[in-house]
Amino acid sequence: QVQLVESGGGLVQPGGSLRLSCAPSGTIYRINDMAWYRQAPGKERELVALISSDTFINYADSVKGRFTISRDNAKNTVYLQMNSLKPEDTAVYYCNAHISPNWNTGYFEHWGLGTLVTVSS
Repeated sequence: QVQLVESGGGLVQPGGSLRLSCAPSGTIYRINDMAWYRQAPGKERELVALISSDTFINYADSVKGRFTISRDNAKNTVYLQMNSLKPEDTAVYYCNAHISPNWNTGYFEHWGLGTLVTVSS
């Protein structure tokens, strides 16, 4: 059973930085898209950034120029470097990945449990 494990959330002051990490546990053959979503209190979950297996990258307009998504395929890990954080970035951040468990199986979507990022003075 594949699980996505996130780390790196916490409390940071406005203007500060955090780096989130996410890696799957379990049996993995191949990973396609990896992404970060977030959900603020009272709001719907939204895409923050996505990186495909061939490193195509897409960002939400609200984070362009401040956040950077990257992946280390050798470690099956996706990162989200968040700089110049604002109070409106406060949310639970979720890792998302499409993972194939073996050579003759398609991709399945997986979600992490989320990590809380709080931007406050």
